[in-house]
Amino acid sequence: MSDFSEKIFLENLAQTSPFPFKIPVERAEGVWLYGPESGKKRWLDFISGIAVANVGHRHPHVVKAIKDQVDKHLHVMAYGEYVQSPSNLLAEKLTSLLPSTLNCTYLVNSGTEANEAALKLAKRATGRTEIVSFHRSYHGSTHGSLSVSGNEKKKNAFRPLLPDVRFINFNKVEDLEQITERTAGVIVETIQGDAGVRIPDKSYMQALRKRCTETGALLILDEIQCGMGRTGTLFAFEQFEIVPDILTIAKAFGGGMPIGAFISSTERMALLTHNPMLGHITTFGGNPVCAAAALATLQVLTTPGLLEEVEEKGKLIESMIRHPKVKEIRRKGLMFAIDFENEETVKRIVDEALANGVICFWFLSHPASFRIAPPLTITEEEIRHGCSVIRDAIEKA
Repeated sequence: MSDFSEKIFLENLAQTSPFPFKIPVERAEGVWLYGPESGKKRWLDFISGIAVANVGHRHPHVVKAIKDQVDKHLHVMAYGEYVQSPSNLLAEKLTSLLPSTLNCTYLVNSGTEANEAALKLAKRATGRTEIVSFHRSYHGSTHGSLSVSGNEKKKNAFRPLLPDVRFINFNKVEDLEQITERTAGVIVETIQGDAGVRIPDKSYMQALRKRCTETGALLILDEIQCGMGRTGTLFAFEQFEIVPDILTIAKAFGGGMPIGAFISSTERMALLTHNPMLGHITTFGGNPVCAAAALATLQVLTTPGLLEEVEEKGKLIESMIRHPKVKEIRRKGLMFAIDFENEETVKRIVDEALANGVICFWFLSHPASFRIAPPLTITEEEIRHGCSVIRDAIEKA
């Protein structure tokens, strides 16, 4: 039976939906995915594997870092016990790129784990129990992260979830009064991704920061999808001139390898070392191969010129995607949601584009939009090709 057997894929691997894309991927390079049969079939990845391949697939600098580390050692001990070069260098690099109050990194395995740990840290640091989150938010699918996600349809089958979670409206200043001295932490995507790229006002984000400071609630910014250069700055919060108390990152952080992190101050992070000791633990967090890949990814992202080009590339895509059938385009950098009349139209567009070699996708919580989020390294020629295919798909839809 073929290595790319759909029968094995559908019967022996757990499925997430009744309609997977089923693209047979043999290799990937830059913005392209290649099928078997000597790469005769290829697809332009206009979604970066859902905001992961920000530096493209198999970036040579990232691949070299992975290979170099594999020749040294793989996992040697659970996180936090041994001194290892990749995690040391990665933490040092992150500290150099972040505000001084975000100087201590805890490396984990994924975005949802980063958010789970951030919630624990907020409760431990404040001694409070209430978590405030936002309608239409998405923070992951484990129990704690699901508890603070705003999609009720996705949550109902898994209740009961975490108690003492309050939801307020995103980008609505009057709702900020619901953050009080009972609130341990406020978790919010700097830009709501799965809701269909909802971009808050700068004044709102500054009011949110101010309210958290006034009440002593810790502000947790989830940049798992919108971080790592996606919006044109390394971290999206830079554009709002605020600093969180806790930052969570993942997805593109590893350049294609699984790694996440929650980041705060050294003093706050020290609370997880006592009462109880091992207040947060992970076996594979800080895996040396993943840490080496993440360091290389940050080095690529901070190469002069790369992030400066993000906005211009975004403008080009926006200009080429505009069409009478498009209801609205919401964009920050290379993070897009394109609204259509209904979910069925979006599905027809996505399917048609896929049939012609361009991958775009929808949003779980806003299926009447489709997403575009190509690698930041995409060229103008590749943009024009991808947008041409998508415009043709819109016409046919």
